[in-house]
Amino acid sequence: MFQKNVFADIKAGLVVFLVALPLCLGIAMACKVPLFSGIIAGFVGGILITVFSGSKFSVSGPAAGLTAIVLASISQLGSYEAFLAAVVFAGVFQLILGILKAGSIGNYIPNAVIKGMLAGIGIILIIKQIPHLFGYDKDPEGDEQFIQLDGENSFTELIHMVNYITPGALIIGLVSFLVLIIAEKPFYKKDKILSNFPGPLLAVVFGILLTISFKGSAFLGFDTQHLVNLPSITNIDDLKANLTFPNFSFANTTAFWMIVLTLGVVASLETLLGIEAIDKIDPEKNESNTNKELLAQGIGNIACGFVGGLPVTSVIVRSSANINSGAKSKFAAIFHSILLLLSVLLLPNVLALIPNACLAAILIMTGFKLTKLSIFKEQWKFGVEQFLPFVITIVIMLVTDLLKGVCAGLIVSVIFIIRDNIKSSFDVSSDKIDGQLYYLIKLPQHVTFFNKGYLIRYFANINSESKVIIDASINKKINRDSKDVISDFINSAKKRKIAVELIKYNN
Repeated sequence: MFQKNVFADIKAGLVVFLVALPLCLGIAMACKVPLFSGIIAGFVGGILITVFSGSKFSVSGPAAGLTAIVLASISQLGSYEAFLAAVVFAGVFQLILGILKAGSIGNYIPNAVIKGMLAGIGIILIIKQIPHLFGYDKDPEGDEQFIQLDGENSFTELIHMVNYITPGALIIGLVSFLVLIIAEKPFYKKDKILSNFPGPLLAVVFGILLTISFKGSAFLGFDTQHLVNLPSITNIDDLKANLTFPNFSFANTTAFWMIVLTLGVVASLETLLGIEAIDKIDPEKNESNTNKELLAQGIGNIACGFVGGLPVTSVIVRSSANINSGAKSKFAAIFHSILLLLSVLLLPNVLALIPNACLAAILIMTGFKLTKLSIFKEQWKFGVEQFLPFVITIVIMLVTDLLKGVCAGLIVSVIFIIRDNIKSSFDVSSDKIDGQLYYLIKLPQHVTFFNKGYLIRYFANINSESKVIIDASINKKINRDSKDVISDFINSAKKRKIAVELIKYNN
């Protein structure tokens, strides 16, 4: 059983590596920092954070959601080295959050919003990777922002893509799709030999072989801009040259500490949201220790800051690939990070033959798994209170970013919660006894200003020449606004020929 689990983790780790490699490099490119910074972040996230993580299947690494913050921070501080110092202190901030047990924040995000976030990420992956599938690689792989670095947006990029189709890349992308689809079929998964070769690995092998075979062809051949772009590291001196170290000289400025706070808060929120989402798709239904996760993320970001890596968070795309590939333990995430580093150091010439179109096909398939049609049907079946926050989260994510989408979905969810609480707060009834109409209003323990509108409407519909009983037996507190509404009704009741009886109500 142990050997079987290890083999399953190795296969899963290999798939996660193929998903993580273009994202690590692409995010570094999008952030305009050395490419090796993305690899360092993937390595630290995969090993150091995984060891201390409170989640079994979470995979951490550089996050596309932090790209805008990284760009703005480097511009404000003037250098990547100064930004790395902010990453170190952001990690310390996360350690403090973990010690203070702030990880429970993620427990208050509604399921509809979490599922909307997962579906939104899947849709963004698909939209962003389609141009790469067609051989249009103007925008970096890791850029998930709506407004792109090349001045286009997620949708206009699809239009421009039509004018820049690279036939060879498109053929490789379609062949990769075919391989991935076949690898998902039951006959493939049940075959003792075929099941040992993950679909993404075969897709990459075919991609490399086709790339080599297309060389020299005027129609199918393509240049290196359509291949994986790797940092050049051939010896120890190259490795040292690619390491960047923090500069703490800006630590005495207000701007520096604002960046630390922003980075610490956003990275922590993205991690907590990621952990909540990962637990939702975990087939074993593990409940991750979010406080422990914050501690792990803090340790990871401190390490990244000291050796030149981008800031890291728990990343849903890599984590979902980890789960979908059959990972059994944390070793899958650790193995993927080892592959990241060793491949760049030992196999740069092989990796440099991998076409972006091939990796785009793998990422698009990952996106489809995150945004299945069944999820939309399920949310629709649950009613508007679940479906609307779900859809709003997706839409706002598509045109802004992950956190804004989650905040929008959360606001819509809260509005529904307030509406339902207002409706169910009061136990009211009416009955006719001996020819007279009686109304009974039982006040809840707490009456807030949200109840004001309900009380106004209810009192306005009470018939003349009736009796109203206001029972405050269990009430502990009434907001001033609602209290004024009740007082106004009591004062106007005589004019409307309404008798009012108060039970334990204190004016």
